[in-house]
Amino acid sequence: MAVTETDVRNAAPANAPEEVIKWVTKVAEMTKPEKVEFSDGSQAEWDRLTSMMVETGMLTRLNPEKRPNCFLARSLPSDVARVESRTFICCEKEEDAGPTNHWVAPAEMKETLTGSKGVFQGAMKGRTMYVVPFSMGPLGGPISQLGIELTDSPYVVCNMRIMTRMGAGALDLIKEGKPWVPAVHSVGAPLEPGQKDVAWPCNDEKYITHFPETNEIWSYGSGYGGNALLGKKCYALRIASTMGRRDGWMAEHMLILRLTDEKTGKQYHVTAAFPSACGKTNLAMLQPTIKGYKVETVGDDIAWMRPGPDGRLYAINPEAGFFGVAPGTSHKTNPMAMEAMKENTIFTNVALTDDGDVWWEGCDTEAPEHLIDWKGQDWTPASGEKAAHPNSRFTAPAKQCPIICPDWEAPQGVPIDAVLFGGRRATNIPLVAEQYTPAHGVFIGSNVSSEVTAAATDVKAGSLRHDPFAMLPFCGYNMADYWGHWLEMQQKLGDKFPRVYQVNWFRKDEDGNFLWPGYGENSRVLDWIVKRVSGQVDAIEGPTGLYPKFEDFNTEGIDLDRATWDKLFAIDPKALLEETKDTEAYFAKFGDKLPQALKDELQALRDRLNAAL
Repeated sequence: MAVTETDVRNAAPANAPEEVIKWVTKVAEMTKPEKVEFSDGSQAEWDRLTSMMVETGMLTRLNPEKRPNCFLARSLPSDVARVESRTFICCEKEEDAGPTNHWVAPAEMKETLTGSKGVFQGAMKGRTMYVVPFSMGPLGGPISQLGIELTDSPYVVCNMRIMTRMGAGALDLIKEGKPWVPAVHSVGAPLEPGQKDVAWPCNDEKYITHFPETNEIWSYGSGYGGNALLGKKCYALRIASTMGRRDGWMAEHMLILRLTDEKTGKQYHVTAAFPSACGKTNLAMLQPTIKGYKVETVGDDIAWMRPGPDGRLYAINPEAGFFGVAPGTSHKTNPMAMEAMKENTIFTNVALTDDGDVWWEGCDTEAPEHLIDWKGQDWTPASGEKAAHPNSRFTAPAKQCPIICPDWEAPQGVPIDAVLFGGRRATNIPLVAEQYTPAHGVFIGSNVSSEVTAAATDVKAGSLRHDPFAMLPFCGYNMADYWGHWLEMQQKLGDKFPRVYQVNWFRKDEDGNFLWPGYGENSRVLDWIVKRVSGQVDAIEGPTGLYPKFEDFNTEGIDLDRATWDKLFAIDPKALLEETKDTEAYFAKFGDKLPQALKDELQALRDRLNAAL
């Protein structure tokens, strides 16, 4: 029997607004779930849903002594990552989506999704529709935003509880009349009467769609992370970036950290954007190796930034949890992340040990003699395959991070002093360089590129992949307009806008060895940056920006001689001039929309490189 408006009203809590009841009813009439439940975010709800998923085989309860209140999920091999080829921006004009997004006209996509033969027709048959109200950012904060996700996946509900402020408090604010973003998700696996469910329902056909003009998200066919947790990339970046452009704020794919000078008590706040596999989470949870500094984590993935009453840029982490990549995470690379996932965590696609714990490649221990791998099969070191999927994940509450910043939930955010951009570059990009001008800072961000690793099958290893601002898959509108928005925000805030720095931890010598030790030693780079921001040290003019003087840089306690230092800052002007052709070709994709300021900055870089010849 189909769910009716009466059923929705009976399921709804007292604080459910009329507009929400009408919307839920409309979607239920189309998707035809067996019943509707409003999620309240309580511990009782978590216990009930996780126990239910253990019974159905969707989750495995981990050893409660080793991992209290932790669970393991295994997805299907066809549903293990974001699907960029099936991610669409649906705005009226194709040019507003730009050349880096997949565009479909809104009316056409709505027909595909919700038309008489649309994929959402009957999509939730035999399942429960969960109504998940949530806040991105602290409840009621001036930078925070609200949303409601409708989903037929209990896995999504439990992950959203970790990743957002989910439940009754968010619904209270919606009832007060605060704006909210509607988001609809289905795994796309309806159940006929008597049909047995599978442990990981999903559909081979997938649509992750965004309607920036109406602030809507519709996602179909995937149960996995970024495709299904619609508060994450879909809302916090693609939709929020368009909201920010309209309303004068910024949604960025950036970590946020606080660096405290323990001698003076002065606090600095830094955001940083790196493409994947460039050490973002490691920097967010940095353990400084130099005395006198303390780092605290505000956020590891996304920053929403808004001008404050004093004209400075203030940032919040809109997320309440970490959705981190497990492989490579260890007590050596990121001890704070390891501590954060000790309890109340959902692991996805990692391996299971015989004593009910989790394991992945690059963790602290050698591979055991036997595991159950991410596909649910017996595994031994001789298996010849990875035991954990390379994109396997942990979803852990941010408050469990031992160095979480006391102000990580400050509603007004923290004032930003510096913005870092970086990619993985073996040559030619120095360890650190400061912008010459604000527009040069935007040029640095727009020109971020990373050397492709052997893991990418579609391009030659070692070639450069452009990932401007690390926002390539996440900008909800034309990337050239996004650069224009940065330039406008800089003009608006003037000298109060944070300074931009380019960093590169990945320089190699002629034998292919890393020149810079990285990890905790990156605190030395931060030390120089905050000294620059506070006017304590001078800099040297270089082809790509302002460089540190060797004598101003803290090298105490590390084996870094002048010769290695010179290699870290060595530039081959000829090779970089050649690379500017690639930048020019990339910029040409954006046609007339490319801001003139970025053309001017490209020319200024060429002039400096020619002078260096």
